[in-house]
Amino acid sequence: MSGPYDLEEQENIAELRAWWEDNVKFVIGGVLAAILAFGGWKYWQYHTAKSAEDAGAAFEPMAKAVKDKDAKKIEELAQGLMGSHPGSFYASDAALYAAKAAFEAGRTAQAREKLEWVMKNGVRELQGVARLRLAAVLLDEKKYAEALGVLEAGKDEAFVALAADLRGDIMLAQGRLDEARAAYKLAIEKAEGRNPVKGIAETKLNALGGAK
Repeated sequence: MSGPYDLEEQENIAELRAWWEDNVKFVIGGVLAAILAFGGWKYWQYHTAKSAEDAGAAFEPMAKAVKDKDAKKIEELAQGLMGSHPGSFYASDAALYAAKAAFEAGRTAQAREKLEWVMKNGVRELQGVARLRLAAVLLDEKKYAEALGVLEAGKDEAFVALAADLRGDIMLAQGRLDEARAAYKLAIEKAEGRNPVKGIAETKLNALGGAK
């Protein structure tokens, strides 16, 4: 958007920023839920093709720890898997769960550490998931330039819709409304049938008055 804002536009921006402050955790939570669902689907694909028995057995307690929301246990199990089976899918998946638990507990530095580990050392199938979640954490920290940089470095076509939706969130947080609308519109266009990001992006685009 270029040029000075008129009074009505300034009021709209103020209202949207207030809406963003009230709903940022919900918005980011929705993105993370969509990413986690996509990661679960990737897990099923990989697991049916190749099973690492030792790593799988080590991963089993993670399900209970996640169900119990035992952040300390999740962290402990993740560290164990990352150390003993670093090349396994299970280690990457455990690191993602640990990052999520750390983020929800407000330990964003710890969450970033896990996500960066997956991006650098994790299985290819989950590196894109980690990239999107890292961008979401940076958004929460208001590190907008860093978040955009992380997103733009991703080249996986499977994540185009999710990346576009998250880019819209980053633009919205900065009051760059036209760019936010364009990003949400792209997310809607790129999201396939059952991809949950389509509905999420449509809701946010409608909140901005629809595509213009």
